[in-house]
Amino acid sequence: MKTNLSRIGVSLPESLLDRFDEIINKRGYSSRSEGIRDAIRNYITHYEWMGDVHGERVGIVTMVYNHHQRGLVNAIMDIQHEHTDVIESSLHVHIDHDNCLEVVMVQGEGSRVKGLVEQTMALRGVKHVRLITLSLTEGI
Repeated sequence: MKTNLSRIGVSLPESLLDRFDEIINKRGYSSRSEGIRDAIRNYITHYEWMGDVHGERVGIVTMVYNHHQRGLVNAIMDIQHEHTDVIESSLHVHIDHDNCLEVVMVQGEGSRVKGLVEQTMALRGVKHVRLITLSLTEGI
């Protein structure tokens, strides 16, 4: 089966590319392209899984962000204030001089939880966001 391939160009910070190269070498990929294809497949799978977050949910949102990014802390607080109906609690940790970790406990309608996560992911300076939920309607 012949697959049509498209060539793309991507601009990355050197430090990110160096970390990616280390990982693809450790995992035994034959090329960066193969590692990027796998990363894109994983991203698509995660995005599709996020699309299935509905109904009553309970879970956690973890995020790492650069608190020096202009306006980021206020933007995160604004998003969280918009979602007080699903936020139960949060924990803030200073990882180092530049980075903070926040863990947010959530409970409520999955579409609201998903909105919180997607809005946070879109912010410049947010380095990592992960959502883990359980459905309350399926019996824990």
